[in-house]
Amino acid sequence: MTVTAMDITEDLIRDLLREQHPDLADRPVELGARGWDNQVWRLGDDLAVRLPWATENADALLRKEYAWLPGLAPHLPLPIPVPQRLGQPSERFPRPWLVTTWVPGEPADRAPATRGAEAAVALADFLTALHRPAPEGAPKGHDRGGPLADHTEGFLRGLASAADMGLIPDPEAVRAVWEDAVAAPEWTGPALWLHGDLHPANIVTANGTLAGVIDFGDLCVGDPAYDLAATWILLPDGATDLFHAAYRPTPDAATLRRARGCALMRALGGIHIGHAGDHGRPGGKSTWGPPAHASLRRLTASPTGG
Repeated sequence: MTVTAMDITEDLIRDLLREQHPDLADRPVELGARGWDNQVWRLGDDLAVRLPWATENADALLRKEYAWLPGLAPHLPLPIPVPQRLGQPSERFPRPWLVTTWVPGEPADRAPATRGAEAAVALADFLTALHRPAPEGAPKGHDRGGPLADHTEGFLRGLASAADMGLIPDPEAVRAVWEDAVAAPEWTGPALWLHGDLHPANIVTANGTLAGVIDFGDLCVGDPAYDLAATWILLPDGATDLFHAAYRPTPDAATLRRARGCALMRALGGIHIGHAGDHGRPGGKSTWGPPAHASLRRLTASPTGG
């Protein structure tokens, strides 16, 4: 649902910059992407403007990024969009907006990682650095970071729907992986920082490997399995074990079982979104289908999903 009652255009962005950040108003402006919550416009060579255009909670997500990302960014080995300025709601645009750094590269749903070893180490190093105990007051995830069993009803409903449409070759194999993941012991460690939304459209690549991580709107604390799931959907075949060898601390068996369940949720969602895109339905993105199907194949092909 779009809740911004106006078109977001280059002229609007220039007006907002002239009103609140005039030193940036003469830079070139170009549309970068339209995401679920925000539009991203490139601002010159090194900056971007992010404006909420859909979903009512986008305002809170932008304010969360502005509050927390500047402190996290210096500890991370891959570039992320670091907030530089916070635009305030005004008569011209009644919602907050951000000026951030620009992260160069191509989205991984369009340009997947192909250099498995380099990509596995890059992802492991990034998550090792990110997954540290969060301070008091850090944001909690409303639907991620907690017990995997909380998602069972929605997952099984999505699985049945995909199976009815012929999108899942072996629904029982998928169900078996899910049941094993839900049966794994829950996370009892500290509340760790999580990206919370590591799918291919939120990773950028260059020269076949990971070049940056974007869209921290779901930044939260909780079980690292939610982020460790990314190895099955972001990396090419044969790279999962390399990732697990490089990530620290080495994940235990229960965490990997939960991570496989989280990866199943991500893959199933991508399959539905890809299918909708193939048929021209609102919210669909065809580029999400191939990595989601590849992830599902890896997860159900062997006990470790490699």
